[in-house]
Amino acid sequence: MRYSAEHKEETRTRVIAAAGRVFRQEGYGGAGIDALTKAAGVTNGAFYGHFKSKGEAFRTAVLAGLEELRQGIAALKASEPKDWLTTFVGYYLGYKRTCDLGESCALPSLSPDVMRADDETRSAYTAELKRLIEEVAVGLPGGEISGQSQRRREDHAILLLAMLSGGVTLARAASDPALSKRIADVIAQAALTAIEPGN
Repeated sequence: MRYSAEHKEETRTRVIAAAGRVFRQEGYGGAGIDALTKAAGVTNGAFYGHFKSKGEAFRTAVLAGLEELRQGIAALKASEPKDWLTTFVGYYLGYKRTCDLGESCALPSLSPDVMRADDETRSAYTAELKRLIEEVAVGLPGGEISGQSQRRREDHAILLLAMLSGGVTLARAASDPALSKRIADVIAQAALTAIEPGN
């Protein structure tokens, strides 16, 4: 039976989403092809019809996760141009800290496995991370965009993403809910203070 291009694309999208959830929950080493195909509701043959290897599926899931974060930030900036940053930090250190690990942000949950990945995956991740940094930087407070101020905004974007990602990692790893919340509160305050104009 031949499937339409639309059906194939829907299946690919479903496999990428399922792979993202499984890799977040189990890590690259813990996620076998059987777990990926079961989560996506496809056969091994269907999986290999879309990806040559588990490594390719991982790379695709990582890039999709970072793109989802970038698009979420862009949408938030468009809907709340003045308060997007406070809303984003609250959401990231609130819901994204406490949601199911399979639904967590790709930045803290998948980056550790990217460090151990092949050069192609690391290069693709780097390119997507640069796009994410640029997206955040464009929305940060500060004066006119000159070469120097643009670099400063990108530096602040890097600081913000690193603080949020690291904060979520520590808060998720802590078994004590009170400590987890305390970490989130400290990081939220520090992140917003660090990128205020004049800092």
